[in-house]
Amino acid sequence: MIHINKELEKYIPIANLTAKTFGKNCEVVIHDLSIPQNSVVYAVNNHVTGRKVGQSFDHLVKQVLLSKNFQGDYAANYKTTTEDGREIKSSTSLIRNYKGEVIGAFCINYDLEPVKNMKDFLDEFLYVEQEEVEKEVSPFDNVMDIVDDLIDKIVGNVDIYSLKRKDKIALIKFMDAKGIFLIKGAIEKVALKLNISKVTVYSYLDELKKK
Repeated sequence: MIHINKELEKYIPIANLTAKTFGKNCEVVIHDLSIPQNSVVYAVNNHVTGRKVGQSFDHLVKQVLLSKNFQGDYAANYKTTTEDGREIKSSTSLIRNYKGEVIGAFCINYDLEPVKNMKDFLDEFLYVEQEEVEKEVSPFDNVMDIVDDLIDKIVGNVDIYSLKRKDKIALIKFMDAKGIFLIKGAIEKVALKLNISKVTVYSYLDELKKK
């Protein structure tokens, strides 16, 4: 069982209230970004997307931090899709501690399928914004600081000199899957963090794509 940070624990009643208000089609998830690989620490109505405690984040970088609509620490009404093809209306807000540091994320996922037959008068409610990030882009404002912190947390406090090649590739695979390398400058930062060259990072990414 994953321990919930005391500051994040305060958001559990809000998560329960939100889910109760909007019903069984509304899933609410709380992430602890100090543990990126296992960031989900609380989920209610998780049958919507199947999110489970102990899983990692999926859309934080690509559809939140890199979205042109990411302002005021949140991105609202972006579209995600479940593995079985259902459209989900999602919104994410960052959670900061008293020092102003980003420590978590509060996510709402609403299953649109049950209300599609009511689309005529629910068009406004069903409106979602979709933005795909396919190539490396320059981050906005403090996004690079957030991503830097994620990289630090992902690599952790391990002795990089003791990491084997397969371990470094595993970390790069995880970061690539989470969209870290879509941030301009991230490859250089990861190379520095892992004490390898930028060329080596690219070669690992090429190797992963071939697999």
